[in-house]
Amino acid sequence: MRAEAMEEAVRVAGGIGALAGALGISQPAVSSWKRVPTERVMAVEAVTDVPRSVLRPDLFGDKELVLSEDPEVDDVDLLRSQEYGLLANLLARAPSPALLEGLSRLEGDSSPLGLAHRGLAEAARSADADAVSREYFDLFVGLGRGEILPYASYYLTGFLNERPLARVREDLQGLGIETDADLREPEDHVAILCEVMSGLAAGRFGSEPGADRRFFDRHLKPFAERFFGDLERANASRFYRSVGALGHLFMEIETEAFAIEN
Repeated sequence: MRAEAMEEAVRVAGGIGALAGALGISQPAVSSWKRVPTERVMAVEAVTDVPRSVLRPDLFGDKELVLSEDPEVDDVDLLRSQEYGLLANLLARAPSPALLEGLSRLEGDSSPLGLAHRGLAEAARSADADAVSREYFDLFVGLGRGEILPYASYYLTGFLNERPLARVREDLQGLGIETDADLREPEDHVAILCEVMSGLAAGRFGSEPGADRRFFDRHLKPFAERFFGDLERANASRFYRSVGALGHLFMEIETEAFAIEN
């Protein structure tokens, strides 16, 4: 049975299909939720305006994030999970009008990451959904190919479907992660890598401690900062310039944080 908060999100969105469409994921995926997954809280809040403290009161309270019910997943990792989830949503597909509206209400403190969130909110406020959809097409799809190819294989070898993709598939199998049968993109797409990192950070896959660091070091650290830097500077980037800035900064933070753990 779905939690009342989940039912409210579905009601406000106009049904499961409408919520799935706004999030850019499949209807069966949303149908399977008993409550909003950690990495989807920010997106669901954005498209429904149902506060995160209502969607997941176990995670969010009056003082923002509180500890997970899993004592091994701390509040910092849950915030990391949401950051990766946000990047995955924005890189997997063009944002819906509802998601842009929600992003326009993002707030941030005076920290570098908070300022990057403010920049994303400002970009969303001035964005037109149709224009952003065309921008996404020009950047990542294109007529023949987009301005940017968001795949680890391409960044690391200059070609698609090379050894970096095979390594991702090997590690996904080792983690017991099955890809969606309807998946049309190779698994080394940066959005998919961010989605996996979101799950690892939140402890969703039951993996051993340190699995997120190993996955990051093998699959994102070698190219992600360069990819997001390219996204910031791309000729077609307007709204996505702010996404590139956020992603570039977050990859730097992750790299530095994992280095400190050495």
